[in-house]
Amino acid sequence: MPQRYGDWQAGTPRVPGPRREFVQAFEASPGRAPRPDIAPLDPPAVIADPPETAKGGKGGKGRTFTGIAAAAVTTVLAVVVAGQVTSGSGTSHADAQSSGTGRGDSSAASRGQQRATPSTRAAVVLTYEQEMAKQYPLDPKLKGSGEFAAVAGSAKAPGKGRKYRYRIDVEKGLGLDGALFAEAVQKTLNDNRSWAHNGAKTFERISTGTPDFVISLASPGTTAEWCAKSQLDTLEENVSCDSAATQRVMINAYRWAQGSATYGADKMFLYREMLINHEVGHRLGHSHVSCTTPGALAPVMQQQTKSLDIGGIKCRPNPWVFPTS
Repeated sequence: MPQRYGDWQAGTPRVPGPRREFVQAFEASPGRAPRPDIAPLDPPAVIADPPETAKGGKGGKGRTFTGIAAAAVTTVLAVVVAGQVTSGSGTSHADAQSSGTGRGDSSAASRGQQRATPSTRAAVVLTYEQEMAKQYPLDPKLKGSGEFAAVAGSAKAPGKGRKYRYRIDVEKGLGLDGALFAEAVQKTLNDNRSWAHNGAKTFERISTGTPDFVISLASPGTTAEWCAKSQLDTLEENVSCDSAATQRVMINAYRWAQGSATYGADKMFLYREMLINHEVGHRLGHSHVSCTTPGALAPVMQQQTKSLDIGGIKCRPNPWVFPTS
């Protein structure tokens, strides 16, 4: 007779049943409350007995142990999986990948090995004051192309006095910032310490139409050519001029870029303001004036690029027509 589930004969090796702790875990225990931290599992699937065991009484016992064993295995697997899911930070690996978190140090390592991290350094943008305080490289013997381009745009005259309309031309190929130069001219001339003092005059920059004069930033060689048209020699000391026989007020680009020994590298801002006021002052009809009081501020129409000590009278550098101190 074939052996049925649950049958056992002497001398036949016993099929080990489920461990007692698994059986006890699933036997009903009166008064024992379920653990609140473990969600109830779905009932295990029912496995049909073979036809032989469906008839015999012993088959019921086999079904009992088989069901218990299956439930025990299911529970153990569920507990293991639950432990893996709930361990650590409480986020599964799949959840971490889908949410973009939990990459950990391995991601940083792979980033370093595979590609460089993009630089986050932002470009340094200097203020107007910082740009005006800098020196810029330029050859003192540079002879440029002689071709000019007007700085585009315009700037309205801010005052109500006598209006002067001017254009800014920059020689092509200088490598200097024409927009900065144009901004400096407009701000300097319309400062209350300048020729616009107390509303007497006001200055407006244009780039089209007919100006009253043209302020030109040019190389030393080109500056000398235009100044010579008005019988002025700027080559010896590499200075600027107002070429009165022409429309052009010539600003020597070397002086604009490098300044002068009389002011020094630490006073480039002041020197550039003086350079604008001095040469435009000539265009407005003012001649050279020298300091008469030792230690006083030099007059803006003194040739301060050349010297602050004239006739034994040494004065201090001054960029303004009407200085406040």
